[in-house]
Amino acid sequence: MSSDRNAESARPRRRLTREERRRQLLDVAWRLVREEGTEALTLGRLAEAAGVTKPVVYDQFETRRGLLAALFREFDARQTALMDAALQASEPTLAGVATVIASSYVDCVLSQGREIPGVIAALASSPELETIKREFEGPFLQKCMGLLVPFTTSDTIAPAALWAMLGAAEALSHAAATAEITAVEAQDELVAIIVALVARSA
Repeated sequence: MSSDRNAESARPRRRLTREERRRQLLDVAWRLVREEGTEALTLGRLAEAAGVTKPVVYDQFETRRGLLAALFREFDARQTALMDAALQASEPTLAGVATVIASSYVDCVLSQGREIPGVIAALASSPELETIKREFEGPFLQKCMGLLVPFTTSDTIAPAALWAMLGAAEALSHAAATAEITAVEAQDELVAIIVALVARSA
């Protein structure tokens, strides 16, 4: 038995590919945010938690900003995938589309637990990081515009209304993630906000 263990320990471990290493580091980063908060998420702390050297982490993300951007990019991709899948199964009505937007946003935040509100807050903590956050939010708002405009007569929705919708989505999702309200309450309120902003644009 001991000789088997010795043989296993002597066997060289397979080196992770760059993509596998990135996946490992992102998984550990999400765990750190969940357990210790976004403030604790530094490249050095990530290296320690992942059991790798600092150069390995710096090679993947370069800066803390790059790491936060990578986490937000994952959230954005997951949200887009959820929305696209739900749109294919939804009714082509305002209520149907509004429900898809609301449920996909809230569900995506809840699936990430309390981590994503912390990442969003960290991105908004400085002008430089806020710019990164805005770069991801722009396409989301354009997508929502494209989905909702067919239900207006003016062929447009005021940008301020879309930003208000996004602010509400973030706040309601955060409240649901911290159990201040239920997911259903968050989704229903967001649907009502979306329907109202379309009505004002009609």
